[in-house]
Amino acid sequence: MTATGSGNAPDVVDVVGLGESMVALLPSRPGRLADVPSFERGIGGAESNVACALAAAGHPARWVGRVGADGFGDHLVETIGSYGVDVGSVRRDPERPTGVYFRTAGDRAGDDHEVAYYRAGSAASAMAADTVDLDAVRAGRVLHLTGITAALSADCLGLLRELTAPRPGRPLVSFDVNHRPRLWTDGNSPRVLLELARGADLVFVGEDEAADVWGLDGVDAVRAALPGPEVLVVKQGARGATVFERERVLYVPAPRVDVVAAVGAGDAFAAGFLSATLRGLPLRDRLRHGHLMAAAALTVPGDLATPLSRGHADRLAALDDTAWGRLRLGPGWTQGPAAPEEARTP
Repeated sequence: MTATGSGNAPDVVDVVGLGESMVALLPSRPGRLADVPSFERGIGGAESNVACALAAAGHPARWVGRVGADGFGDHLVETIGSYGVDVGSVRRDPERPTGVYFRTAGDRAGDDHEVAYYRAGSAASAMAADTVDLDAVRAGRVLHLTGITAALSADCLGLLRELTAPRPGRPLVSFDVNHRPRLWTDGNSPRVLLELARGADLVFVGEDEAADVWGLDGVDAVRAALPGPEVLVVKQGARGATVFERERVLYVPAPRVDVVAAVGAGDAFAAGFLSATLRGLPLRDRLRHGHLMAAAALTVPGDLATPLSRGHADRLAALDDTAWGRLRLGPGWTQGPAAPEEARTP
């Protein structure tokens, strides 16, 4: 199935996210997949999560992907579009299904976490330079990609190589390493992910992730391995994050968070950082907006949270270091009173 354009140039948006979105079956209670009696339907997909969060925060955003010509594909397109995301360039594949996955309620990093993917041969795995609308993909101030797409198929990897290759006039390329070991079966993830990250302008990677994938110890070692990207953000879990921008290095601690579910935080952090970047905010505030958006995701059960208002986020990001260090954020905090130094757990 080959992508065909409308003949008109696509509108330029703030951010384009390209990648697979799937229907997520979320457990009704904690426990092993074998023991959970029922599941609730949601959506999951790193790039579409970022697009949804940015659209909800007031940025024109587009998601580009491929889904099956099935009910699950309808659900994904309708749900992502309901956030205000442009889904007009999503392609429907009559021969391949929409991907689906089940997961347990626990922390993804925990030993008891289970995830069962039903995505082999999915419509998204057929993404390639001739099956997506490249004009729509490139019509953004920022193009957000992740390493997940590279693991889906050889065609998907070829597409990411095309999009991260140097070319005049390309958008700012944001790349979240997002290593998912279960998706890599050929042992090539360290080499491929390093190659793609080196081709990007802005890179997000976890410090522990860099240790697992590349054997790197500490933020300075990560920067030494990735000297090319103009901006490198190394996420350090609940402690905070370090950003490298040209010759500047800045660490910003994360606020304390009463975690409901440790899923979706990485995508939310990227959305917050990108939002602040698009608005031209100072480097410290970009990291703080990332932390705040991540905290919003951590304090709800699913991957996507209702973001706090831009004014509320700006007030919190502008706190002095002492007040920032006193923040403790819990369920419902994004909808609570906006007293900046008192974002208390209800």
